[in-house]
Amino acid sequence: RLIARRDSYGMTRWCLICGKEKDMKKLILIIVFFGISSTGFCQLKHYSFEEIDSLQQIQKRKIIVFIHTDWCQFCQRMKNTTFKNQEIIDKLNSDFYFIDFNAEEKRDISFNNHTFRYKPSGNNVGIHQLAVELGTVNNQVLYPVLCVLNEQSEIIFQYSNYISPKDFKLILEKLNQ
Repeated sequence: RLIARRDSYGMTRWCLICGKEKDMKKLILIIVFFGISSTGFCQLKHYSFEEIDSLQQIQKRKIIVFIHTDWCQFCQRMKNTTFKNQEIIDKLNSDFYFIDFNAEEKRDISFNNHTFRYKPSGNNVGIHQLAVELGTVNNQVLYPVLCVLNEQSEIIFQYSNYISPKDFKLILEKLNQ
């Protein structure tokens, strides 16, 4: 049982019936810590292109590919706002396969029965063939790019610009209809 006591400042303090305030503080901290961590913030699940084929055999889902670069400020802003939104994380984790794809990735990627490679265009600059394939809108690739693929890995939606959490939620709703 808990009891309430007033301290010398007139503040009410809750104590265990045995009267040990230190033990009570520890107990509250433990409850708060485990309460936050168990209901806490889920992280966005990231998949690789190579995993998609086997995942689609288990459960068919649309694929959302976020194409970005390290130097793109709007890309970083989306990562820090849109993809940190708990509602968006929950929706992406439950209904889609999410791929976070750096357009300057240098490794070969096998996807949809093709092998895509990084194509250098100068001294330490270039773009991955898969970024061009999925991210070209109006004959150019502008970052960030959101590309949505259906269950057969066909492009059904592309958008090249920053997307706010509010707008991204609307896109996810439309995709689920």
